[in-house]
Amino acid sequence: MADIRRKIYDRMLEWKRRDRGASALLIDGARRVGKSYIAEKFARSEYRSYILIDFAKAPQTIKDLFDKDADDLDLLFGKLSAYYGTPLHERDSALIFDEVQMCPSARQLVKYLVQDGRYDYIETGSLLTLKQNVRDIVIPSEEEHLEMFPLDFEEFLWALGDETTIPFLKERFDTLTPVGQALHRKIMNDFRQYMLVGGMPQAVAAYAGNKDFAQADRIKKRILNLYREDVSKFARGYESRVYAIFDEIPGQLSKKDKKYRLTSLNKKARFREYEDAFVWLSEAMIVNTCVNATDPTVGLSLSRDHTTQKCYMADTGLLVTQTFVDDSFADNRLYRDILFDKINVNEGMVMENAVAQTFRSAGHKLFFYSRADTDHRENHMEIDFLIRRDRKICPVEVKSAAYRKHSSLDKFMNKFRGRLGQGYVLYPKDVMVKDGVVHAPLYMSIFL
Repeated sequence: MADIRRKIYDRMLEWKRRDRGASALLIDGARRVGKSYIAEKFARSEYRSYILIDFAKAPQTIKDLFDKDADDLDLLFGKLSAYYGTPLHERDSALIFDEVQMCPSARQLVKYLVQDGRYDYIETGSLLTLKQNVRDIVIPSEEEHLEMFPLDFEEFLWALGDETTIPFLKERFDTLTPVGQALHRKIMNDFRQYMLVGGMPQAVAAYAGNKDFAQADRIKKRILNLYREDVSKFARGYESRVYAIFDEIPGQLSKKDKKYRLTSLNKKARFREYEDAFVWLSEAMIVNTCVNATDPTVGLSLSRDHTTQKCYMADTGLLVTQTFVDDSFADNRLYRDILFDKINVNEGMVMENAVAQTFRSAGHKLFFYSRADTDHRENHMEIDFLIRRDRKICPVEVKSAAYRKHSSLDKFMNKFRGRLGQGYVLYPKDVMVKDGVVHAPLYMSIFL
């Protein structure tokens, strides 16, 4: 895979310089998001030597070392050095525990490895909080936890060789200055490509070479198949419910309000019956769950209602492929519609998913606001996202270029007047401020 620059690398550098061996770095993320690649790239560049132990492939004799030799670290290090043919240098070597969930005893030993202090440790994994992956072990408190997400729009542009656009856009966003028609059209075209390809590193690398959507689509189908295989392995006992929720995501997002309705799976379905399935998909970081904050004046987390939620795909490119997963690339209408700016409900689904993905990558937890009141229409409101910005809650609406009004946003701002920050509309047009609401292009969601 071609070298792809990732922002998480700088955060890893910060950890190394700050902690100096006082903690192990744990990188959590979905399968195929690039955890192993970035861990090895970092160790190769920042240390004199490193050993990568892939617990998905390591022989049982290596896994057994973390039980049998746990009391003799000198012997443990000597055996690992000999097996992998790599000398270890005190305070200048790293050990990578790749897919650490496959060897719980190695994760438990991290506490004592960190206390020993000779080397640095980088753990990577998926499904790290599943009961079967932490059963009978004590989770070490000496872990610095980093979440890794698919590439954001800036990283996607880096992969295409563009390192100047985002700094320029940041200045325009900060000053609320229009980008200009010609440049806006070009960047929206880039953002449409980003929505279609997504941010999974293998798909981006395949596309960056010669703009081959078909090759990227084939890679994304393989990733979706891998996720389905993981369900059968790690969601035993409720895998049918996980499959049902996962397969229905495109259909749910294509609806006007995007809320996940379990009655589409079974008219008698109840949230408590499917709760474990939603949690599994969220912990696998395959989806981004967005929950209803019923009273944003008391804090988003304090008023969340998990029974009313939206379920976005963690990667928008995977959503595009999943929507027509049984069709060939040539038959996937979303590619044509989005590339040629045909506004329809499907494009709205993809745009909103891309904003959700951007917000999660930026560290936001996802919340929305929904209140139904058929008797008093002035109280009926739907706000796509609520985010914290400058210590205040900011409502965000995602709109198509054809929209004419934002009545829910206006009602929300009036209802909670004085308690909110800036209101935003993200849409496919250039920067504009109207009636106190900041209208910004979709690609500027990266700055919120």
